[in-house]
Amino acid sequence: MSAVRVEIGNGIGTVVMDRPDRHNAFDEHVIADLTAAFAGLGADDAVRAVVLRGAGKSFSAGADLDWMRRMAAYDEAANLADARALATLMRTIDTLPKPTVALVHGAAYGGGVGLVACCDIAIATEAASFSLSEVKLGLIPAVISPYVMRAIGVRAARRYVLTAERFDAVEARRLGLVHELTASDGLEEAARQILAALRGNGPAAVRAAKDLVATVAGRAPAEVEDDCARRIAGIRAGDEGREGVAAFLEKRKPSWLG
Repeated sequence: MSAVRVEIGNGIGTVVMDRPDRHNAFDEHVIADLTAAFAGLGADDAVRAVVLRGAGKSFSAGADLDWMRRMAAYDEAANLADARALATLMRTIDTLPKPTVALVHGAAYGGGVGLVACCDIAIATEAASFSLSEVKLGLIPAVISPYVMRAIGVRAARRYVLTAERFDAVEARRLGLVHELTASDGLEEAARQILAALRGNGPAAVRAAKDLVATVAGRAPAEVEDDCARRIAGIRAGDEGREGVAAFLEKRKPSWLG
């Protein structure tokens, strides 16, 4: 039985890590199932956004101890293949052509922090806690590091990657790992509001906007000036862009709102 559940409703795909007895720690099977779940939802035209959450008391405690024990007995080639599978999962979430929303409660440790950093939007309860805990086990957060450092910055990463300190949700928000904090009973309402905002926007425009951010980030304005001009020109001339502007001028709902 898969430890990953996928639910679809009202244009929203929800991916649930469903190993509450293991605090949703992941192994090679969970990694494969998460990758397949996100890839499938990304290719489904009926899905407007994808939510990632954990069942039980935690979001994700990171790597499963039994999995790490098995991997310690493997040679370097087998470990490389395994690490590349995790890298594929992170890249699949990061580049998904749909908005992704992480709903974080309880613990998000190790690779769990990586999952949060890969999502476009992250909402956490005030009681959530975080740790880049790998060095406590004599390991390093290698595969997740590009996404985590992009989210929290190099300076903060230099502290938390080296110390493996646990930090709370307030610090996670200050660092930029999460966007919004809620009370423990407010996570569903916060998610509802974010998802309603996402559903109100043009689907093609949202996909293009996500790709725009990924392309422009970290580059000088002169490097992307022509590319950006071409992007907006293409959007304006496209069916969705024309419909959105017409709906606004005619004071009616655009077609994607039914």
